[in-house]
Amino acid sequence: MGPTRARIAIDAMGGDHAPAEIVAGALRAQEELGIEALLVGDPDQIQAYLKQHNSSAHLEIIPSEGTIEMNEEPLGALKRKPKASINVAMDLVKQKRADAVVSAGHSGAAMAAALLRLGRLRGIDRPAIGAVLPTLVAGKPVLILDVGANVDCRPKFLEQFAQMGTIYSQYVLGVSTPKVGLLNIGEEPCKGNDQAVRTHQMLQDNPKIPFVGNAEGRDVLSGQFDVIVCDGFVGNILLKFAEAVGEVALQILREELPQGLNGKLGVTLLKPNLKRIKQRMDHAEHGGGLLLGVDGVCIISHGSSQAPSIFNAVRLAKEAVDHQVLDRIQSCYGRKTAPASEGE
Repeated sequence: MGPTRARIAIDAMGGDHAPAEIVAGALRAQEELGIEALLVGDPDQIQAYLKQHNSSAHLEIIPSEGTIEMNEEPLGALKRKPKASINVAMDLVKQKRADAVVSAGHSGAAMAAALLRLGRLRGIDRPAIGAVLPTLVAGKPVLILDVGANVDCRPKFLEQFAQMGTIYSQYVLGVSTPKVGLLNIGEEPCKGNDQAVRTHQMLQDNPKIPFVGNAEGRDVLSGQFDVIVCDGFVGNILLKFAEAVGEVALQILREELPQGLNGKLGVTLLKPNLKRIKQRMDHAEHGGGLLLGVDGVCIISHGSSQAPSIFNAVRLAKEAVDHQVLDRIQSCYGRKTAPASEGE
């Protein structure tokens, strides 16, 4: 029996380009991926943008009131605005009316709403945001977690990230035996701070984690590792730096290629190659990060996401649902869900 038709709740009001780009990405996702898109937000605004697209697709609209602004403190804002789009979207997952939620809005608010409304999976102390980046090996991405959910981490949190990352890499990215690394300043087990040394030992001792050792900064995009574990402070800096390097490299190519190969003729000849380069390097191709460790599939997209990135975020959500990532993580830690958290 094949996977059921996934129902994805999409926060239409979250992000720099909401709701126009969100609506466009959702429409494409429903048409091409065979999912049911539930657009959460202001019905009038959503309907206005839907009319701009010549599409026969019918998207269900779930009304909400307001959104969490980027300058607002997440927990307080979520409580002041119980009908905000991210709250309503999370409630759809909690009520089993949707299988997953996608949001390009306030990432802190999305994580807090997931914790408050969905709760943590039993055995998981802290959820982690996993981001997929390209590597030097074509078709072999690397999963990095955490990239922003937890600034400070104990070794046991990092061990849990490694185990969740292993499951995600196996069942969504299709790596039979993922090579898991711990981000550090050297390869030797004794390198790094106390957290790194203790975490190294825990990962090495855990038979469920295919740990291969420390990964230095130069190893992250080498293709030698399938999963790299770090705290959210370092991971967020690493993610944004990698995105910036990709943008710089693409810009340099645009500027320098016309200088050779007979100018514009050379660029025309190389256009298919440039398109493939962009696809390999552009963070929009990956859509965002999966919040692992909460009792629901939640994709946190870039605030600057446009339609292609939203499409890929929905694709990512669908893959997580189809491959039963939550059930597989729960099987490692027990079936029950930890209670929703107020301030963790």
